[in-house]
Amino acid sequence: MKFSVIIPARYASTRFPGKPLADVGGKPMVVRVAERARRSGAAEVIIATDHPRIAAAAMRYGFAAVMTSKRHASGTDRIAEVAAMRRYRGTHIVVNVQGDEPLIEPSLIRRVAAGLARHRAAAMATACHPIRDARELGNPNVVKVVLDRNGYALYFSRAPVPWAREAFARGVSRIPHGLPVYRHLGIYAYRAAFLRAFTRLKPAAIERFEALEQLRALAHGHRIHCEITRAAPHPGVDTPADLRRIVRRFR
Repeated sequence: MKFSVIIPARYASTRFPGKPLADVGGKPMVVRVAERARRSGAAEVIIATDHPRIAAAAMRYGFAAVMTSKRHASGTDRIAEVAAMRRYRGTHIVVNVQGDEPLIEPSLIRRVAAGLARHRAAAMATACHPIRDARELGNPNVVKVVLDRNGYALYFSRAPVPWAREAFARGVSRIPHGLPVYRHLGIYAYRAAFLRAFTRLKPAAIERFEALEQLRALAHGHRIHCEITRAAPHPGVDTPADLRRIVRRFR
């Protein structure tokens, strides 16, 4: 199986400007992510950015960097631009790895790519893990996914789904035994042909209200396969406080 990893790295950030260049154990965070991606067995790892400082940092550590438009609304648009530049064949698999996850497991990247390769009916692949904490289930910042019996996504939501009517009648205080609740992980694999098509799809109402881009694919009838990982992943970096916790882990 041959696949490419593209890491979107935008300089501007409302909560953390310049985040991809934040120091993590002596290297820029986006470089730490690229190092993990390289260990996944990817044929190539590319950092897609809108800022020359990020591109320079990537190349200083031996990684390919591609300058992309500053006007992109999402990381998916940014990696689609790179895929078009590289002229990938339609069947070539591209994995979108977020640039703020310096502890991402290389095996997870490979599993998501392999999941898409195995499931020909899927337009996309992603990952999830079981939720065991009721507070996580009730947190709207934690995205949940409901799966069918074959591991395809039925729906993604910020709400606690599926809803256990009897157990949750007085609030989400505990998760009843056997309730299949999964936390979605923000990693995606696409075939290059669908990646190009996805950016041309009209945004759906459910996508706008939930603020979840993957719902666009479901709304247009495309299937998303989810790899289930039993272990909770290491957290990403959204704020300077998150960065301090990650740096302590590296130490």
